[in-house]
Amino acid sequence: MSSMSQTSRISSVLSSSTDTRLIKRVSIIERNLNRTRGTEVGLGAFAFLFSEMLQYAQRRVHGIQDLERKLNDFGYRVGTRLLELIVWRDKNSKRETRVLGILYFIHTTVWKTLFGKQADTLEKSTENENEYMISDNDPLISKYISVPKELSELNCNSFLAGIVEAILDGSQFPSRVTAHSLPIDGFPLRTTIFIQLDKEILQREDQLK
Repeated sequence: MSSMSQTSRISSVLSSSTDTRLIKRVSIIERNLNRTRGTEVGLGAFAFLFSEMLQYAQRRVHGIQDLERKLNDFGYRVGTRLLELIVWRDKNSKRETRVLGILYFIHTTVWKTLFGKQADTLEKSTENENEYMISDNDPLISKYISVPKELSELNCNSFLAGIVEAILDGSQFPSRVTAHSLPIDGFPLRTTIFIQLDKEILQREDQLK
C-alpha cells in the first residue's frame, strides 16, 4: 500500500471518529428534560457555585437583611423554573387546590427533587391559622458555608425560602416565606422555613370545604 493511500485512510478514520464525537456532544439546552438519571449535580460543584453566588451578592448589598433578601430573590428565580420542570416531568400531576396538598407537595416532591430526600417535619402554627413551618435538620445548602462572626445572624437558606415562595406563588398560594436557624441537639444547622399564607387563601379554603 502506498504512503499516499495510507495517509488517506488515516485521515478518513480520524475524520470519522471526530464526526462521531461531535454527534454525541449534545447541548444542555437540547437534553431531554424527562431524563433525570445521571444528571445530578455533584455536591462539590454545587457548594462551589453557591459560595461564589453568596460572595457575589455580599459585595452588592448593605447589611444582613439586604443579603438575605438578595438570596431570596435568587432562590425565587430558581423556584419558578423548578415548578415548571417538576410539572413537566410528572405527566400525571394535578394542580393542588388545598393548602395541605401544596405544602405536602413541597415537603416531599420538591425536597426530593432538590436534595434527594423529603424534609424532616411539616407543622402548623398553634398561634395563627395561616402560618406553617417546614424544617430540615441538616440542610444541604448551608452545610459547607462558614459564616463569619460579623454575619452570625445570616441564614443562607434564605435562598431555599425564595424557592418555596416561588412555588407557592406559582401554584396560586401567595405567601411570605423566610428562613430561620433553630438548632437542636445533634442538629446544629437545623433550619425552619416559615410560611405565612395570604389571608385570602384561608377564605378560599373555607369555600372549598
